[in-house]
Amino acid sequence: MSTFDRRKQAFEKKFALDEEQRFRAEVRRNRLLGLWVAERLGLTGGGAAAYANELVAADFEEAGDADVVGKIMGDLAVKGAAVTEEAIRTKMNEFTAQALAEVKTGK
Repeated sequence: MSTFDRRKQAFEKKFALDEEQRFRAEVRRNRLLGLWVAERLGLTGGGAAAYANELVAADFEEAGDADVVGKIMGDLAVKGAAVTEEAIRTKMNEFTAQALAEVKTGK
């Protein structure tokens, strides 16, 4: 195997690892976000965990974060909880940083 082939193979493995970590971090972020929203909806324990799992599943509906934000906004509106889209996106950013750190450290 040539040096070029080894470098190519190493880059491909690195890309695959980075994508796997990104996916795991996004799922973790959505779960954390789901627990945060569940608290605002008055859910605790199993209900909060179930809501967090619903939010993780909602992210697979379309590309990007619009599906997650839309679900949250709709669920909060039904309960009459006043949280802005900006506040949701701010929390998403906070949880993204936390989730990436946890995934990279293996937590």
